[in-house]
Amino acid sequence: LVPNLTALENVELAAQICKDPLDAAQVLEMVGLSHRTDNFPAQLSGGEQQRVAIARALAKNPKLLLCDEPTGALDYNSGKAILKLLQDMSRQKGMTVIIITHNSALTAMADRVVKVKNGTVTSQKLNPNPVPVEDIEW
Repeated sequence: LVPNLTALENVELAAQICKDPLDAAQVLEMVGLSHRTDNFPAQLSGGEQQRVAIARALAKNPKLLLCDEPTGALDYNSGKAILKLLQDMSRQKGMTVIIITHNSALTAMADRVVKVKNGTVTSQKLNPNPVPVEDIEW
């Protein structure tokens, strides 16, 4: 995040560089931060900063979204909310979302699971019946 920009300005900055961005304020609301739009990164917790970064990525409305441990700095409930948002964006907007994680419980929500060990793909599995995020426990 850019330290001298507010949460809203950080998301707007990313939206300025793409053709069909999502509304920055709406995306911040989607990640549960509508009440923190005027705060600077230093005024946000680590989890809030992570959610602003996720909002910034989503605001670009990408066809492909790579998420490296997107729930790593989040509490359980915020983590579930973000995973649900990512799953919903995939379903509703046709966005391909790739989640890189060490949390094997999350594989139940995936359409496809690719396992990598020491830089090598060790298995690939299609999941014809992904579980809703609400039903996953870890």
